[in-house]
Amino acid sequence: MAKSVLFLSSADSVRSQMAAGFLRALAPDAFEAASAGSIAAGVDPRAVAVMAERGVDISDQRSKGLDTFMGKARFDFLITVCDRDEKACPMFPGVGTREYWPLDDPVSRASGNDDLAPFRAARDYLEERVRRFLVERRYKQVVELPVQATG
Repeated sequence: MAKSVLFLSSADSVRSQMAAGFLRALAPDAFEAASAGSIAAGVDPRAVAVMAERGVDISDQRSKGLDTFMGKARFDFLITVCDRDEKACPMFPGVGTREYWPLDDPVSRASGNDDLAPFRAARDYLEERVRRFLVERRYKQVVELPVQATG
């Protein structure tokens, strides 16, 4: 039976969406990934673009608030992907192994709408962190993603 993972961030627009996308792509048979935030701000198109560079399509994912899952779901893992100083980082009441993967918000680090560098940095960190998560759980069937050039 697949283990369930809830990725939490403040707006569920970039970090949690990318983490859930990587987990779905790398271990589709072993984990069910969901994401949520204090608010549902919509999936940032820059997150969609940089994930597509790695061959992971998150264009159909939707941003959700925590209330979507309150009292309705139990998760095996609750993983927060907010930066160290973020006060709005959500907490989800419930049972599950909790992990904290501190990561600055690429939206606040971008110098403009065309600046994808902070999004690529967040994507690369999250891919590495999801892969480490799978190794730590002794998952052996990691799907290989296509290597694509970034612009």
